[in-house]
Amino acid sequence: MRLRLGDSLPALRELALTATPFVVLAAALLALAYLVLDPAPPRQVTLATGQDQGAYAEFGRRYAQILKENGITVHLKATAGAAENIALLRAPGGDVDIAFVQGGADPEPTPRGGDDDPDGLVSLGSLFYEPVWLFYREDSAERLLKAPELTGLAQLAGWRVNIGAPGSGVPNLMARLIGANQLDPSAVTLLRDPQTPAVVKLLDGSADAVVFASAPEALMVQMLLQTPGVRLFDFAQSEAYARRFPFLSAVTLPRGVVDLA
Repeated sequence: MRLRLGDSLPALRELALTATPFVVLAAALLALAYLVLDPAPPRQVTLATGQDQGAYAEFGRRYAQILKENGITVHLKATAGAAENIALLRAPGGDVDIAFVQGGADPEPTPRGGDDDPDGLVSLGSLFYEPVWLFYREDSAERLLKAPELTGLAQLAGWRVNIGAPGSGVPNLMARLIGANQLDPSAVTLLRDPQTPAVVKLLDGSADAVVFASAPEALMVQMLLQTPGVRLFDFAQSEAYARRFPFLSAVTLPRGVVDLA
């Protein structure tokens, strides 16, 4: 038996009329899901960096150029540093999408062994080591310790230590390290100056020590490493710090890197 085309047309029309509402509904649901879930990468993001002449600012400019080549516009936002960056990420309705954050800068850290931040912050990965430097005056060690060098953070009682401006990452990090050494924070005079004024105070004797995080190539680091009367603190317990604080890593500054002579 042969089925003629004319006989099948009514059946096809009936099938089309029956299926059309479902097809339209499915398309509408897919469109709604696309709008709500927004699976496509954003075309514009705001990146919180750091102080204008710092390493974070330079890295921000590099990322902006790379992402621009991929059709993504990056708006750079200068900040005081890592702690302010975290606060901006957590701010309800804030205008910062991504930021550079130094390990240990978070005043509200995720519990040890946990991966979930209560505010939904996600790490995209580790980028580079950012060494923590503690420089101190030799005459301060002689005066306060009656010894030629500082050998442990617990000896900082009575010292004037510059730990960086509010909003930067080092103050929160130092608060943890001081606590881990069972040193009463009130026993240390903590100064809060940006890096350049902090170094000036160290050199003129207004401060006994300065702490900051920076690349070894930074001009301030290189200058202090070669300044007479200023010594670099040796974190002899670096492995212990790294085990106690998972955001820290022990690194070695090889002898002769600064000056082979």
